[in-house]
Amino acid sequence: MPATVLTRPPAPAPAPSAVPRPRRTRVLALPEARWAAGSLAAFLLALAVQLSGGPGWASGALYAVAYAAGGWEPALAGLRALRERTLDVDLLMVVAALGAAAIGQVPDGALLVVIFATSGALEALATARTADSVRGLLDLAPATATRLRTDGTTMVEETVPTAELAVGDTVLVRPGERIGADGRVLDGASDVDQATITGEPLPVAKRPGDEVYAGTLNGAGALRVRVERDAADSVIARIVALVAEASETKAPTQLFIEKVEQRYAAGLVAATLLLFAVPLAFGAELAGALLRAMTFMIVASPCAVVLATMPPLLSAIANAGRHGVLVKSAVAMERLGQIDAVALDKTGTLTEGTPRVTAIAVLDGDPDLDPDLDPDLDPDLTEDGLLALAAAAEHPSEHPLARAVVAAARERGLTVPPAGDFTATPGVGVRAVVDGAVVAVGAPGPFRDHPAVTALEAAGSTTVLVLRDGEPVGVLGLADRPREQAAGAVRALTALTGRPPVLLTGDNPRAAARLAGEVGLTDARGGLLPQEKAAAVRALADSGRKVLMVGDGVNDAPALAAAHAGVAMGRAGSDLALETADAVVVRDELAAVPAVVALSRRARRLVAQNLVLAGTFITVLVVWDLAGTLPLPLGVAGHEGSTVIVGLNGLRLLRERAWRRALGNEES
Repeated sequence: MPATVLTRPPAPAPAPSAVPRPRRTRVLALPEARWAAGSLAAFLLALAVQLSGGPGWASGALYAVAYAAGGWEPALAGLRALRERTLDVDLLMVVAALGAAAIGQVPDGALLVVIFATSGALEALATARTADSVRGLLDLAPATATRLRTDGTTMVEETVPTAELAVGDTVLVRPGERIGADGRVLDGASDVDQATITGEPLPVAKRPGDEVYAGTLNGAGALRVRVERDAADSVIARIVALVAEASETKAPTQLFIEKVEQRYAAGLVAATLLLFAVPLAFGAELAGALLRAMTFMIVASPCAVVLATMPPLLSAIANAGRHGVLVKSAVAMERLGQIDAVALDKTGTLTEGTPRVTAIAVLDGDPDLDPDLDPDLDPDLTEDGLLALAAAAEHPSEHPLARAVVAAARERGLTVPPAGDFTATPGVGVRAVVDGAVVAVGAPGPFRDHPAVTALEAAGSTTVLVLRDGEPVGVLGLADRPREQAAGAVRALTALTGRPPVLLTGDNPRAAARLAGEVGLTDARGGLLPQEKAAAVRALADSGRKVLMVGDGVNDAPALAAAHAGVAMGRAGSDLALETADAVVVRDELAAVPAVVALSRRARRLVAQNLVLAGTFITVLVVWDLAGTLPLPLGVAGHEGSTVIVGLNGLRLLRERAWRRALGNEES
């Protein structure tokens, strides 16, 4: 059998970008915006006719169009609420506008309808832009795929809709095509641009056994892929479903406002009736009393308050979604901004989740390492020789540690001798014949107390012993490397919460301590079972902290559920973790965790700004109307103008700049 030369793979050739062009809903594509625009146009024409001295019937007809275009949807919504025995601002605004028209203030009532319709269009725009954030991903998934099936002894290609692909089907992906389903490569080699799913900036080399995602862009090679997920369960489909679900939820602040709104609206109607009836009882004129009452109803209505909460939160969800963080609900977005303590998983979260050879110890008869070892065992064995020997025995194995050993030999460009009579024993290791000698690679077993083994384990490494013909010839140390962004993310989370995160891991305490030292953590707890992780999170919560848990595995799910908010790393995250978490980092960028926390805090701050702004406007205008004489046009402009300002303020988080500031963890 010829020797195998393992060389470093060439740098992947750049493939065409798979990043979708942004798709933004045009404003006039929204029915709410079209009705608002029609109402505004009719109002401006009517005003022009009136001011130019045109016929009254013309301006009257145009004002009627303005009322109808801008008011019919709020009127229907208000009537539906009334049938359910509730009052809302839609009905109040329609009544106020009609009341203004009844006393001859037709232009003022029309202006009220126009601005109220505009504020409704702004809220619809915020919701639409949330969907825009991931709609581009749907365009990535091709409509059809080439399915391969066997017809007797012949392989037949057929073009089918991707929605018809089933688990177990085999599809052919030609160079330059988009992959039609989540699956695993059966045959072929290529470079795949999967930036939109994982965030990796360069195309990734794909070989048999590697996972691929629907919608990613194949490079120069042809691939045969076995489908492993139905179209409805693909990564892209789950992203779309999560965002759709998020846009339909309401944050606790919004729910509280809506609960208060019902009582406030009923009280407002009662106060308006009193403000109208009491002056009449004391001899005031009908028109004057009705005008003051209608003005009061307009300026005291909580339109801006109702609009204060959801636009900022929906905008934050949309912006995070565009950058690979799927926040499942407005509730979750609000909670992320409340956290003041963080617990982090180790493997797959702070680390890459892939073990690598970090140390090679050759047992060459050194009496300091092993005084009982035969000094004539192999004085010429080098680190490269030991690694090549281990890689030869491990080459047929699919175990993660075996792949790490083979990868280390590949990185060094070593020539690996052929191996025969390969056997693998789960939990023990592998055995093979290499150059006439029986080579075993696996757990230290009875050599656990060997000085070389204990030294590497004390440093936080997992050890693999290499034996040749029953004699130990070397020890390999393997460890999971921290992500490049791990230390920076820890610093950012520390700055946001005022205290370093806590490391919670099932790995051994030595490995936990080693990683904690590398990334800047001071509290590392190792050897924890899933229930112990959850107990640690609950203990932090019992001390008055609102805890954010970040993890990816099944063993992290209890802690994710126990935390005030949970974030799952999506690339390698288990289904249970992804379902339990409040947010998913689809692209596995650890820096996105503090970024989404900072974005959530800014959204909550905008909500507070909006509530203060709305409350201030309402208070000033109500006091002015009660203590003096507030002109109806000024009341309409002040109240509805504040509603528009509040809506626009909430949409600020849609901008790209908002995410860049969050990445820098700038909260102001």
